[in-house]
Amino acid sequence: MLIIAGWTEMNASKRDDYVAAHQDLVVRCRQAPGCLDVAISADPVDAARVNVYERWESKADVEAWRAVAHAPDTGIELVTVEVMEYGVADVRPPFD
Repeated sequence: MLIIAGWTEMNASKRDDYVAAHQDLVVRCRQAPGCLDVAISADPVDAARVNVYERWESKADVEAWRAVAHAPDTGIELVTVEVMEYGVADVRPPFD
């Protein structure tokens, strides 16, 4: 399993436009083979921050999706991008 997670920062007045521009991408991504979950969402306490979360069955699934994703060109400048890819070796419920 692979997780891509983190956040981006932009001008606060553009954040909601950025999230809205990615709505179609999120809908399509959730239907892509190997996509277990994806979210591009406004942070509830920082008006300039967008949280990014993707969970995939494999790296190959991510690469296949990226080849057809056609991410929107919002023209919105990202001030900071702190998004990383994590390989997952073990999965279990957090509260057992």
